[in-house]
Amino acid sequence: MTDRVEGDEPEQRGPLELAGSVWFKSGEQTLGGASRIALLAAIRETGSITGAAKSVGMSYKAAWDAIDTMNNLAGEPLVVRSTGGKGGGGTTLTARALGLIDTFHAVESEHRKFLERAGAAIEGFAGDWALIGRIGMKTSARNQLFGKVASIHRGTVNDEVSLALPGGQTIVSVLTHESTETLGLKEGVAAFALVKASWVILLADDDGAPLRLSARNQLRGTVAAVTRGAVNAEVSVALDATTVVTAVITNDSVDQLALAEGQPVVAAFKASSVILGVTE
Repeated sequence: MTDRVEGDEPEQRGPLELAGSVWFKSGEQTLGGASRIALLAAIRETGSITGAAKSVGMSYKAAWDAIDTMNNLAGEPLVVRSTGGKGGGGTTLTARALGLIDTFHAVESEHRKFLERAGAAIEGFAGDWALIGRIGMKTSARNQLFGKVASIHRGTVNDEVSLALPGGQTIVSVLTHESTETLGLKEGVAAFALVKASWVILLADDDGAPLRLSARNQLRGTVAAVTRGAVNAEVSVALDATTVVTAVITNDSVDQLALAEGQPVVAAFKASSVILGVTE
């Protein structure tokens, strides 16, 4: 399960309120959380994908994408669509899906009680719980960067989302409208960016001027460490006191750039190489 912590604005000095979300997992695969369970419940009530999608604020396509994902991860049908017939067809839930809704609501109720008790008993619980959720994330991407959505620019097919990092630099990601909608991305929303180390290109930063590259993301920092292997080297670049980006490049490239600790460099990668995610 993962949790989101919400509180009053600092100047109001009001009581801190905790909010949490429950996710069902099977091994390392996440089946779904509150938004997907809400979709299942809406299908149960309306009997149609169109009505359910409208009820939970999803597009028709995003709803079907979520259903396909749930069916695939469950290993058995949760949602069944029938066509034709005397009733004109429709969408129904299997017994497994109906049981899943009831179980989720029961677990969610107990989870809420736990948060209330913990929030009242443990000093600093709100901030610690949110951080534990972030650092506990497992992914094959070496670079896991946390920030807040600074802007969203919609295109014909894709959206361009800018994520402001704690140190002031920005990461840009290109993703589909459906992905933006499914993740609930809006300005100010906390999110994380995943970038594989092999997708990061390093360049010597001599004068700090913008580099003419097709890669949209150009993060400036200094070399923190160079770890050589038989063929490749792992180079850690400190963007600021808290954020580090890692690149995997050849040993020859390390030599050509004369990379050493403290050297200014630019870590560049394409916007299409950035995967965005959120914790509910």
